[in-house]
Order: sequence, then structure tokens, then C-alpha cells
Amino acid sequence: MSQVILFLSDLIIPLTFAGILMYAFSKKVPVYDNFIVGAKEGFLTVFGIAPTIVGLMVAVGMLRASGAFDMLSYLVSPLTNFLGYPTEAVPLTLMRLVSSSASTGLLLDLFELHGPDSFLGRFVSVMMSSTETVFYTMSIYFMSIKITKTRFTLAGALLANFAGVALSLWITNYLY
Repeated sequence: MSQVILFLSDLIIPLTFAGILMYAFSKKVPVYDNFIVGAKEGFLTVFGIAPTIVGLMVAVGMLRASGAFDMLSYLVSPLTNFLGYPTEAVPLTLMRLVSSSASTGLLLDLFELHGPDSFLGRFVSVMMSSTETVFYTMSIYFMSIKITKTRFTLAGALLANFAGVALSLWITNYLY
């Protein structure tokens, strides 16, 4: 049975692609022409959001290199210790709001220091899959479709991230 499931899972993407093509051909849609138009629009979108991506990457690199996260961790350690929150996870928690790749780098650093099977390793693993890169996502998506008034998006996204972090800590404490 497991071999059948593996075989079918290998076919899902090619069959979906073939199904889309057959549907488009049945409706007499000029598939290749539409693909070219979409590719051009994609390049224009990338060109438009490139300054935002570069700016985020530079800011993240500066924060990591300057030691600002270490200083912040030291400053908030009395509060995190009181709450039972691992102080070592503070830089990752903040970086997760900005950059997925930078937070993955911090995650790997924590794995090297404490191990992936440690309480901290398990907690940050659960936290990474329960949170989102709020500022990156908002800046890229809103900029690409030219939304300037975000209303309650930031507050809602930060609240959801906070809930993800808090529940990750609770779940990890409960299970391990």
C-alpha cells in the first residue's frame, strides 16, 4: 500500500500540469502566449520589489553583525527567565518577523550549540513552523499589488505571531 501512495505522490505534479494543459487546450486558450505574458509580468514584479528585498537583507545583516541581538537578549533576560522563555530564542523570535532565511541561519546556530533534540531545539522548531515573516510578507505582497493602507494587517499579523510563539512554548513544555 505504501508503494502505491509513493507512486501516486510522484505523479501528482505531472498529472496536475497535464490536466491544466488539456483543459486550456480544450478551451482553445493560447497557452504559450499566456505563459510569455505571465513571465514578463513576473519579471516586472521582481524588478519592482527588488529594492525592498535588498533593503531587508542589508538590515538583517547589519543587525546580526552588530551584536544588537545579543545585547537585546541580555537586556530582556530577566523578563524571559521570569516567563520561562528561553533567552537564547529571543534573536530567532525577532528575526523570524523579518527574514525566513536569516532566521533559518539562527536556527541552525542554535542546533549546533544546543542540539535539535534539546528542549530549545524542539521549541524553536515548533516556533518556526508556527510563525510567519510578517514584515517581509507584508512589504513584498503589499508593494507588489500597490496597497498603501494596510489598516489592521500588521496588528493582526503580530498578534497571530505572538500566539504562535506562546503556544509553541506551551506545546513544547507540555510534550517534552
